[in-house]
Amino acid sequence: EVQLAESGGGLVQPGGSLRLSCAASGFTFSSYVMSWVRQAPGKGLEWVSHINYDGGRTFYADSVKGRFSISRDNAKNTLALQMNSLKPGDTARYYCHLRRQSNDFWGQGTQVTASS
Repeated sequence: EVQLAESGGGLVQPGGSLRLSCAASGFTFSSYVMSWVRQAPGKGLEWVSHINYDGGRTFYADSVKGRFSISRDNAKNTLALQMNSLKPGDTARYYCHLRRQSNDFWGQGTQVTASS
């Protein structure tokens, strides 16, 4: 059974930093592209970033490029998102995402709030 468990969210002042983590189990983590997506209150899902199998290629939405950094540790089956220079517009619930064999898997998400 695929399981994704996000952690690391919280309340931070604008300009601050947070590091999100996603613990993955139930599948061969090192074989799959992994993504972070977010959902702001009252809005739809927004893709944030993804990373290829071995971490050698990373991709970012324009809205977070230069501020966020995605990484993975295939030995520990974990995905991370380092978020710097947070803005109020980054406030959202952040989800770890896996697409496997045309099926989508999500964790429960972790809330990030950037507010003074």
